[in-house]
Amino acid sequence: MTIVALVDDLMDRSRLSAALPATTFLREPDAVDASVVIIDLAAYAAAVPTVRAALPLARIIAFGSHVDASVLDDARAAGADLVLPRSRFFRDPAGAVATAG
Repeated sequence: MTIVALVDDLMDRSRLSAALPATTFLREPDAVDASVVIIDLAAYAAAVPTVRAALPLARIIAFGSHVDASVLDDARAAGADLVLPRSRFFRDPAGAVATAG
């Protein structure tokens, strides 16, 4: 399983690296090629449909602010397989990947 994350925040990257050490971090949605793609909706909400179109078989896990319900809903509608509030995602990132896979 290859995991790519569209995540810019350094603290979030650190937490993901600790939970999922093989994660590759990218900043260009067009460069994504993986079986699992983690997307920070705060920075990359618009990337969800792009990634879904480019990787129809990939599992897309998106996370964002719990108060931004419309962004979470839009990510689901755009094809994300699992959409979680940021706090819930970071309780167990590896579990979220296992659930989505």
